[in-house]
Amino acid sequence: MQINARDYIFEASEDPTIVTPVWAKIGGLESFDLNPSENEESADTTVFDSNGQAESQAMQRGASLSLEGKRVRNGTTPDAGQAATEALAAKVGDDSLGGIRFRHKDDTEWVVWTAWVSLANQGGGNNDKTSWGATFTRSGAATEVAVTP
Repeated sequence: MQINARDYIFEASEDPTIVTPVWAKIGGLESFDLNPSENEESADTTVFDSNGQAESQAMQRGASLSLEGKRVRNGTTPDAGQAATEALAAKVGDDSLGGIRFRHKDDTEWVVWTAWVSLANQGGGNNDKTSWGATFTRSGAATEVAVTP
């Protein structure tokens, strides 16, 4: 059976390494793009004995997750997930590594990444709502954590 893209949940944390990280659901989303092959690198292992057939091995795995939607806020209070994402995007070096976790509503485990963030352009026209977006680039291996009620 097909599943709805809108049933995915995305949460950001500025510091997922603490014992009990604070995760904030990212609101206003309209689409996502998970690229499980971003930043992969390979080594060419072709030699004369390969008889003209290319050979290679994966040397580095990577992934990225792009989120797009509308900027949301309640009065002057920004959406907590968008705010956490924007705060993380302003950091550099070791401080730039935060967290993103995501799952489909029926999943029993979160996929958790340590990641850094790049913000998308924001804007709109005369009859538009303001756009919002971010790309999380995974740093290190993904982990999984059970969903708790």
